[in-house]
Amino acid sequence: MTIASLSKHQRLWQHLRKHTEARIGLGRSGGSMTTEHHLAFQYAHACAQDAVWRPLDWAAVASGLSGSTFERVDITSQAQNRDQYLQRPDLGRQLSKQSQQTLMGLNKQHSDVVIVIADGLSSTAIEHNAIKMVACLLTTFSEHALACPYICFAKQARVALGDSIAELLNAKHLVLLVGERPGLSSPNSLGIYYTYGAKAGYTDEKRNCISNIRDGGQSIEMAAERLIWLINEAARRQLSGVNLKDDSQSSTMQLPQNTQNILLP
Repeated sequence: MTIASLSKHQRLWQHLRKHTEARIGLGRSGGSMTTEHHLAFQYAHACAQDAVWRPLDWAAVASGLSGSTFERVDITSQAQNRDQYLQRPDLGRQLSKQSQQTLMGLNKQHSDVVIVIADGLSSTAIEHNAIKMVACLLTTFSEHALACPYICFAKQARVALGDSIAELLNAKHLVLLVGERPGLSSPNSLGIYYTYGAKAGYTDEKRNCISNIRDGGQSIEMAAERLIWLINEAARRQLSGVNLKDDSQSSTMQLPQNTQNILLP
């Protein structure tokens, strides 16, 4: 079917779909969805399931970061496998005994920032975005004279796992990259959770979140700019979380034209 043969109504929906990943103006055949849109929904659902269940290729992540200067530290939570991780979120928030010993046994280097890469709920998000995000962050930290000697690869990890890591490494700033819960249009969405002076037992009100980092969402460069603003402001005020409002997108920092009408977290 050519564009010329479409009705005015169909052309309108086709135009609107170019500006959103939401499922709008879906066709109908009688009382059912058209085969095209039904298959597209099934494919999106399968991608979301794969993001949650497929093991992260940590070797590929390490290979992609091989040119950077940092010490890699492999960390695991107390969740023994993916089933347990999904059924017992509490275990994903706690370091395994071996990981605690590993961190305590390190010859500590001065750390302004520690980066934690956590698989979270989307291996796809980490594989698609983490390498570029970390490279951008390391450059940004260097420009701001922030020492970041460690990057931790955290397996079966929830967000709160990073607090114990930062505390044991004596890092002032915790930057945790995590695969976000996949949506049907965004199985590859990366999130950054930032915490100042993180300690074990902290809860979400102590954290700032930069979400939806991916192609079609928030750019890596924009996320890095927002994060460094938070880090600088947190250092000045010595806090993070609900008491630190993200004002990085003020009149001095404009969003790209194609995202100005998108509500960011």
